[in-house]
Amino acid sequence: MKQSDFLQDNIEIINKLKKLPIMGALEDKYIHGLVKLCKVMQYEPGEVIFAEDGFDQHIYFLISGKVKIIKKGVEVSTLHTTGDIFGEMGIIDAAARSASVHAVELVNCLQMDVSYVDRLPDKEKETCLYVIYRVFTEILSNRLRRTTEELAKAKEDIERLKG
Repeated sequence: MKQSDFLQDNIEIINKLKKLPIMGALEDKYIHGLVKLCKVMQYEPGEVIFAEDGFDQHIYFLISGKVKIIKKGVEVSTLHTTGDIFGEMGIIDAAARSASVHAVELVNCLQMDVSYVDRLPDKEKETCLYVIYRVFTEILSNRLRRTTEELAKAKEDIERLKG
């Protein structure tokens, strides 16, 4: 694993973040606030990004590469699209990691350390929390929609197999 220092006002990263669908509608000041909490991380194929049942305060934004999500030894998902986010569940409910994430190929991602939010001045803290909650809302909405579709398809398949 390789990591950068905290990014501060890295224009290149800010411009990349603006291109992410989840960040596109945000004003520059919000993106600048967000970048102060981030490092660029690079993981080799097969490297564990984080382990199931671990504790930390990091959220990841995929820049490039492919990761697999593994729960109880079973691969449950892969992510490979720039802007895909992972690691947010432990932040939302302050619980241990619900799954492990492994690099499938060379992975570059932004790692946001949410624990630093409490150390920011009030105005910046408010800005960062706004962005984080907005991101969480969109992620959870999309995942709930996808899970509902998968459940409906599974129920249809079960009914078809019964009949």
